[in-house]
Amino acid sequence: MTLDELKGLVRDVPDFPKKGILFKDITTMLKNKDGLHLTAKLLSERYADKGITKVVGIESRGFIMGPIVAEKIGAGFVPMRKPGKLPADTVSESFTKEYGVDTIEVHVDAINEDDVVLLHDDLLATGGTMYAAYLLAKRFNPKKIYVSFIAELDFLKGRELFPADVEIDSLIRY
Repeated sequence: MTLDELKGLVRDVPDFPKKGILFKDITTMLKNKDGLHLTAKLLSERYADKGITKVVGIESRGFIMGPIVAEKIGAGFVPMRKPGKLPADTVSESFTKEYGVDTIEVHVDAINEDDVVLLHDDLLATGGTMYAAYLLAKRFNPKKIYVSFIAELDFLKGRELFPADVEIDSLIRY
């Protein structure tokens, strides 16, 4: 399977989650065994030699590939979730999304100064969610933060929110 074939497995869903938005649905790619395998392989290869100690998956689709990549590169996995979903003490960051304001949280002991962190989610659109995740992770003063997506909507310019020194990578670009 090629990267173009992988891209072809992503389904467009018009007017989701609200009218006027064309949603890129990766579930059709993940249900295909070859699509899932190639996605895991490509993401893992990109980060295998970066010294990553924690893969942080952003709720909710970052929870799908995040643990797979963490296991393949020998790192731990940390969930970054919506408020009230994590059982211990948390720290949070609020942000504006394409269709409203939201907040994400992570446990206060999830990341430390010795960590090299990979923040992972399925899609980079306007960037609000991942930028909030980046700011939240940065509070822990890790050695380095990488940012990873399965897909990116270039026309929304989400990567422009991040400082120039942040390495951002997407497997598929639209």
